[in-house]
Amino acid sequence: MGAMVDVILQLVDRASFGKIMEMTVKELATAMDEQSLRGSRPESDSRFHRDFEVDIEGDVLEWIDGSAAELDMESTPLSQTAPSSELVLLLAKWCSTAEWRCWDARLFLYVEPFLGRNVASADEFLLPSTWSEFSDSMSRTDRASYSESVVLDWMARRESLGETMEPSEDPRILPTMESHKSLSLSLFSLVEKLRGPGYELLLGMEYLDPTEWHLGGTRISEASEGRND
Repeated sequence: MGAMVDVILQLVDRASFGKIMEMTVKELATAMDEQSLRGSRPESDSRFHRDFEVDIEGDVLEWIDGSAAELDMESTPLSQTAPSSELVLLLAKWCSTAEWRCWDARLFLYVEPFLGRNVASADEFLLPSTWSEFSDSMSRTDRASYSESVVLDWMARRESLGETMEPSEDPRILPTMESHKSLSLSLFSLVEKLRGPGYELLLGMEYLDPTEWHLGGTRISEASEGRND
């Protein structure tokens, strides 16, 4: 069995993303170098982590520098003849207001019972349709009830495997329970916010190729395969 990796969900501010994608690569390079876009980055949701400005600025500049030979500096990222999926992904992360991440193996606990069906593999967690279905299900419950259901389902799964629920016998029980409670509460909050206006879901996984990430219902590679008409 392979090592567990994080599935990553981010809320991208649609208006901010649209605006930054209108900038030319040259304008982006200058702005990231001068740190002049920080003031217009959408405000973060204090309940969540998100990527740090300095990290994304560095990654954007490094990508532009490494791809300079193939780039039209006077064109926008989506007008490039060479695919610019990595740049589009970095700019989407720049326009993110919140990030939620979780081990792929754990996600079955948080998602599967609320879809009313089995999830065949962790690959389903990388499909926008899975999260649309999940969001629809979440709209019919409340935050506390959802989190409680997750914890109860986890306990039932442990007991069915003959594993103890006694903290005295397994010191990891209470910290794991708290972790499930915290993660499920924050997942509910993020999905609830996603149902509101103005946001797109950025969906991917650690070590996943930028072309395979989704923004909204579209693969980033489909958006960035070149728009020189």
